[in-house]
Amino acid sequence: MSLSAAPILITGASQRIGLYCAERLLDDGHALIVTYRNEREGVEALRQRGALALQADFSSEASILAFIELLKSHTDSLRAIVHNASDWLDEQAGQEAAAFQQLFAVHMLAPYLINLHCEDLLRRSTPADIVHISDDVTRKGSAKRPAYCASKAGLDSLTLSFAARFAPQIKVNGIAPALILFNPDDDADYRSKTLNKSALGIEPGPQVIYQSLRYLLDNPYVTGTTLTVNGGRHLK
Repeated sequence: MSLSAAPILITGASQRIGLYCAERLLDDGHALIVTYRNEREGVEALRQRGALALQADFSSEASILAFIELLKSHTDSLRAIVHNASDWLDEQAGQEAAAFQQLFAVHMLAPYLINLHCEDLLRRSTPADIVHISDDVTRKGSAKRPAYCASKAGLDSLTLSFAARFAPQIKVNGIAPALILFNPDDDADYRSKTLNKSALGIEPGPQVIYQSLRYLLDNPYVTGTTLTVNGGRHLK
């Protein structure tokens, strides 16, 4: 991917996959804007390397629009938007509607509004991309977390719709990961069961998502596509 003066925006880049992708883009010399919900060590590390870090709350229309105004006060162009911000809520009894609304806001409303209101910023860059980070769980649904799954499935639909709407100037694609990186407190039994769900049976690490992101940013002939990065879960 050729370097551009226009920055790349990554939402939810304070930890794990978002932080890794941000670090790799900085390694490759790209200007970078990242969002975070809570201050973490990773955010300060990105600042020290030259990234612009903006606190963002994607829980409501008003807070999303406020972020967009803040973003536009810092840049008049974008090379790409990577929608990585995500939430993982338990749908507890009596709190189902609140959980659904929160997940809808983060996974669908925020990308929807940011894409619409930042179209002009993207059109000032050639090439320009939007990448939605979805989830492989949308392939079969989730009995335990239907609201999470539904909101991520809606994000997959937005990939198709915005790809059609913004073509040919802006490519819009998605990435749907399954297991990428365990949490430090995941126990051995959980790790074993999770690894056995895929044909390849490995914990690949965040580099596979960065490789997928780079493919989508580098390839001029792919739009409206969601890359499945699941180690062959669909084979078992």
